[in-house]
Amino acid sequence: MKFSCEKALLQSAILTASRAVSPKSTIPALEGLLLEAEENGTVFLTGYNQETGIRSAIQADVSQPGSMVLPARLFGEIVRKLPDDMVLFQEEALKVHIACGYSEFDLLGIDPEDFPELPTVEYQNSLALPEQTLRAMISQTIFAVSTDDSRPIHTGTLFSVGEDGLTMVAVDGFRLALRREALAEQNGSFEFVVPGVSLSEVEKICRESEEIVHIHQGARHILFKMGDTILISRRLEGDFLAWRQAIPRNNPVKVTADTKQLLSCIDRVSLIVSEKLKSPLRCVVGDGQIDMTTRTALGNAHDCCPIDGSGNGLEIGFNNKYMMDALKAAPQDKVTLELSSPITPCIIVPAEGEENFLFMVLPVRLKAES
Repeated sequence: MKFSCEKALLQSAILTASRAVSPKSTIPALEGLLLEAEENGTVFLTGYNQETGIRSAIQADVSQPGSMVLPARLFGEIVRKLPDDMVLFQEEALKVHIACGYSEFDLLGIDPEDFPELPTVEYQNSLALPEQTLRAMISQTIFAVSTDDSRPIHTGTLFSVGEDGLTMVAVDGFRLALRREALAEQNGSFEFVVPGVSLSEVEKICRESEEIVHIHQGARHILFKMGDTILISRRLEGDFLAWRQAIPRNNPVKVTADTKQLLSCIDRVSLIVSEKLKSPLRCVVGDGQIDMTTRTALGNAHDCCPIDGSGNGLEIGFNNKYMMDALKAAPQDKVTLELSSPITPCIIVPAEGEENFLFMVLPVRLKAES
């Protein structure tokens, strides 16, 4: 194998593909990157941890096609520290010579036959949307993905495609995050669940651009195609929460607040709360304002946030972090809080326009104040 390419292109592809490399594996090849140079001038770099695979393509001057595996960490460090110039890559009998400017390295590679093949995705259903839209939808729901392996299905995000477009739902037993966007093309109704760890990588690969991401659902895997990169992830199987029935919408109390103002108030009263010193965020939703209080061994904190509407003095408690996560993800300047009682969830939706997001946070039971 012999090829030459720009250092910046090679470095970017290594960074992308390395996201799926196993840090430790019983198969040494999985701790490396598979390089495949083709006669048409394309070089593929692939990382695979047997759950998620990422393959990135770059254009190069290929004078001798071939394939081999190199240790991902060492290869990445070498290329990162090379001068900004053309990189010459030459391999023979698994001995690799890398040259760039005056810098030269000789490495031993791994037989590409030891690198497992990426899963084949038989296309059953597909959808397409802009990269920046998918990136936003992931970032605004992934915080609610469960980390509890006792319910594996909830360690992923549900993709539900129907007449109203794409709806993404994440739930962890304490909160729910929902984002919805219309699709340019509608190809029937279908659902699948993608692991949160895979979606986190998709979010990092997606750029702030209108380039289209193509998502293909297979029987056991999902494929995301983003420009010159593909990511293949296994699907999660099981019964996802019946989220439509789980969200209460007939709430008698509806108040509107400035998102940043509400977030700032919660942030301030959270200063005396920590992992060691936990305390519920005690909220009294009155006429025109929400009074917030926290109490820990460090002391007491109190703040007020102005609102439009009245909660008739409803007193309710929340985990401060869960409320802050939801408000940080809300892509609107103003939100409406829907409440019913101290033991029913708080629903957060846009105050104006289309309801393209919904966050649900379960309350915390409050002890009587002494």
